[in-house]
Parts: sequence; structure tokens; C-alpha cells
Amino acid sequence: MKVVNTSIPEVKIIETQVFGDERGFFMETFRASIMDELTGGKPFVQDNHSKSAQGILRGLHYQMQQTQGKLVRVVQGAVFDVAVDMRKDSATFGQWVGEVLSAENKKQLWVPEGFAHGFYVMTESAEFVYKCTDYYAPEFDRSLKWNDPAVGIDWPLVDGKQPLVSEKDENGKSFAEADTF
Repeated sequence: MKVVNTSIPEVKIIETQVFGDERGFFMETFRASIMDELTGGKPFVQDNHSKSAQGILRGLHYQMQQTQGKLVRVVQGAVFDVAVDMRKDSATFGQWVGEVLSAENKKQLWVPEGFAHGFYVMTESAEFVYKCTDYYAPEFDRSLKWNDPAVGIDWPLVDGKQPLVSEKDENGKSFAEADTF
């Protein structure tokens, strides 16, 4: 496994070595010793798996308590995955990083606690799996508006069509109004 820096130092791309032949492939998707360095030794306690159709945008989500670090990857299809720094004392506060994650490129993204996270489905459908360092707690869940111009995420919208979002995400807070860490 190779850990690659992004423009936000705490957000990392994890590239795995894939061994393949005519029978298929093998790859290591998790190694505790590597993740311990990224999480500060905090264990993963919950795995999630979602499937979404093309044009669905989920996020940008974060929890104010029971904060979650997430190790995310795509096992079918492709998404544009985004992390937004919500830590007001950070040099990268309000900045975002985005990466295409796909079943083909097999990249993973480490999104630490203190970041809003979301993804947009670029292919006909996508299956998205992720590990979390704390449990989902709806009472602490927040949604940052996916298209807030103050953040300025350059979503690769298929055919320029507006994405389909949940009511919760449609009613997300602007960055100026959002709770921060």
C-alpha cells in the first residue's frame, strides 16, 4: 500500500498494489499498521456499503460529536469523492480536495475527523464502501450545502445536469452558517 499526499496534508490517497492474471486479481485493502499512523491509533468500528445511481450526490456530511474518520473506496462504478476542511484553526479551513475513486483505479481516500465528506456518482451506478472510526449518530449529523459558492467545489456533473440529492442535503447549511470544529 502506498500513501499519497493531497493538497490538504491530512487527507490521503491510498493506492494498493494489485496482482492480477487471467484468473482475476488480488489486492490488500486494509493494513492496521498503516491506518494506525493516519488515525492516531483510533480503530475502525463500523463498515458501510451504499449503492447509488448515476447523478446521485450524497453529502457533504460530518458529525459534530462522535466525529468520524472514514476510509472510503468504490467496488463498482466510479465516483468523485470530496473532503472539505471544517476545522477553523486549520491552515486549509474551507478548502476542499476531490478525487475520482473507481472499481478500476482501486484508489481509497482517507478522510479524517473534522472534514465534511460527500461523493457524486459518475457512472451508471456505483457501490461505495467505507470504514468509520466512530458510529453514526444522527443527532450530531450535519450537512454542508454541496454547491455553496464559498467552498466552490468543481463537481464533474454528467452532461452538466443538476445532481439528485436528498432533502437533508438540499437543505444543507452554507459554509458561512455551518457548524465548524
